[in-house]
Amino acid sequence: MEFPVTLLLRRVRIPAVRPDGTRAEITMRYLMTTKAGPNDAAPDEKLFAEMGAFIDELSAAGVLLATGGLEPGGVRLVSAGGEVTVTDGPFAEAKEAVVGFALVEVGSKEEAVELARRFRTIVGDGESVIQQVFGP
Repeated sequence: MEFPVTLLLRRVRIPAVRPDGTRAEITMRYLMTTKAGPNDAAPDEKLFAEMGAFIDELSAAGVLLATGGLEPGGVRLVSAGGEVTVTDGPFAEAKEAVVGFALVEVGSKEEAVELARRFRTIVGDGESVIQQVFGP
């Protein structure tokens, strides 16, 4: 069983100046995903406790916007030449499947990387990906 990516840091705002000269605070959102680890096993009580504390701290800081696990495989849609093909998973490379995510709001990419580093330290071997989210 894999845990969703959950990362932690204090809420940081970056000061900025709008075109009209007023000040604003900017934060960036990052989607952090994790893939199944090579030696995934049932989590023990220590892992549950560490992840629980990590999630609580992140939530209290207002950094965590959403988190969750993902169904293995899912449904894949591919469009080509005006046709859309729908294929149900699981797929051949299930070990490459994303199994969890967290959406965090921090002041910089470096902060998001540090959060991912802390998460990987808690859960052990595996792979996580960080992507900035654009839009409202």
